[in-house]
Amino acid sequence: MKLITIFLFLFSPSWCAAQKMTAEKTFVSFFSKASIEDIKAENTKAMSIFNSETMDIVFSIPIKEFEFDKPLMKEHFNEKYLESEKFPKATFSGKVSEFSKEISGEQNATAKGKMIIHGVSREIEVPGTIMIESGKVVVKAVFKIKLVDYSVTIPQLLWKNIAEEVEVKIDFVYKAL
Repeated sequence: MKLITIFLFLFSPSWCAAQKMTAEKTFVSFFSKASIEDIKAENTKAMSIFNSETMDIVFSIPIKEFEFDKPLMKEHFNEKYLESEKFPKATFSGKVSEFSKEISGEQNATAKGKMIIHGVSREIEVPGTIMIESGKVVVKAVFKIKLVDYSVTIPQLLWKNIAEEVEVKIDFVYKAL
């Protein structure tokens, strides 16, 4: 009986979610639909920590690590738009709400906090899902970013090449620290 109690304690959703966790896998992508050419990029080098007791979540995304279909897109992205030498990362720091660590399975959740991109800080609200699965926590979100909100300027000559708003997707898998 004692062994069953220990097993249930170790593998219950409340145990695996009631601690500080670090992202063991990260995936961040963005997509820009424009009239001339769609632009997409992916990044698997983000870092993140989630504390399910306080519901704090933070992440940092190295801008230079975004990979594009075309090398010239990456060059322009880093040099002309995001100025990654001057602003090497994008960050988010906030709190998750509408999530219960006592419930297993996928749940809707919202993160509210401060996003910093291109040196500009803005308060945002990001809807997403959180799922507790096999001792890990999976966080997914899809949200839109307006480039003008973060002082990313699009030259008039290229306004048909780059959308004013990009769709961002994150998919993080956390494990206990």
